[in-house]
Amino acid sequence: MALICTLWAAGCQKEKPKEAEAKPPEIFFEQPESQLVTDEETFTGIMVAVNTIEIRARVSGYLEKVFFNDGDLVTEGSPLFEIDERPYRAEMDRSIATLAQAKSHLERLKRQEERANQLFERKSISEEQLDQARFDRAEAAAEVDAALASRETAELNLNFTKINSKITGRIGRRLVDPGNLVQADVTPLTTVVSLDPIYAYFDVDERTLLRLRRIMEAEHATAALSSEVSVEVTLADEGTAPMWGHINFLDNQVDPATGTLRARAVVDNPSGLLSPGLFVRLRVPIGSPQKVLLVHEEALQSDQGQRFVWVLDDEDRAVYRQVKIGKQKGDKRIILDGLATDNRVVVKGVQRVRRNKKVTPQLLAPGSAIAASGNATPAPAATTESPAPAESPVTSPATVEPTSTKANAQSSPDSPSKN
Repeated sequence: MALICTLWAAGCQKEKPKEAEAKPPEIFFEQPESQLVTDEETFTGIMVAVNTIEIRARVSGYLEKVFFNDGDLVTEGSPLFEIDERPYRAEMDRSIATLAQAKSHLERLKRQEERANQLFERKSISEEQLDQARFDRAEAAAEVDAALASRETAELNLNFTKINSKITGRIGRRLVDPGNLVQADVTPLTTVVSLDPIYAYFDVDERTLLRLRRIMEAEHATAALSSEVSVEVTLADEGTAPMWGHINFLDNQVDPATGTLRARAVVDNPSGLLSPGLFVRLRVPIGSPQKVLLVHEEALQSDQGQRFVWVLDDEDRAVYRQVKIGKQKGDKRIILDGLATDNRVVVKGVQRVRRNKKVTPQLLAPGSAIAASGNATPAPAATTESPAPAESPVTSPATVEPTSTKANAQSSPDSPSKN
């Protein structure tokens, strides 16, 4: 009996194996990046040609020739259309003949006036006859001027039968085919739009406009939007490198119907990539560059509409830190308030973090990609260790017969005295 009690006591004195302590979850952190950043506003704009020319005939007639293909690039002075010139050529010839006739008539009357002056000096004709000769010569001179103007008009009309481009740009489709009658100043033939440079119109809302004016007052600026402000222009798909322009026009009043102020930027377009009517995004810098802090977008969490991050304290415990965010800058977000440059911000593994719980921090290498899988919750660390099956033979007697062990525990102190 004593031997049994001794063996039992030795078994009870042996400590139960401690459960393996779970290792704090591994996370990656970064320190906020300090940069000089210029605040900017993004607007949606529409491209408009600097010059849009609607081509119309200046004389009536039948269209004979078309010298372009629809959609061609044309230069200033390029021939576009030709109208039947025969009626205008005949009018030109008639005006030339009329001018010659008027000049001949004027020359005859000049000589008559000279003879009349000589006769009047010899008292051979009356003063009335002299005046008549002078008036006839003046009328003939006026007829020459009229004939000269008619000839110039006929020459213009003849030249107008050939229609040339007034600007360099891209031409649209022809609206009239050869053989059709066109009316002067009535029938549209086609349009030509200039491409380089090109305008980008956009609207500035009241809230942004007031913000701009406050910045102007704070920085003692003369104009927050002026020709000195560069504008970045990108296409809707952002598939090409941005282009640059500058603001060259601000309207003089806010549109009460829309509550916006119309602005215009002029953009160089040597490649012709931008076309009138195309929608673009315009990024307009506002104010002077300011030093701000940036963290990766993945570090930001949301709690009932409030944005926060996890910051590590000196003991590697996760501390809840509410922040005020600004605009996105690439893959990072501007932090306006709530962080300092020496803070350690969790950016990878945020789903593993619990408030005031320790973590195993590692510094995120510069340029490392933050994979979405890095923020997934891993399996608990305790599941990877399985010491329990190896210790089951030792612990099983105590768990199988709890009543007998309790009785033995109560009787064991008295056993030596009874023997």
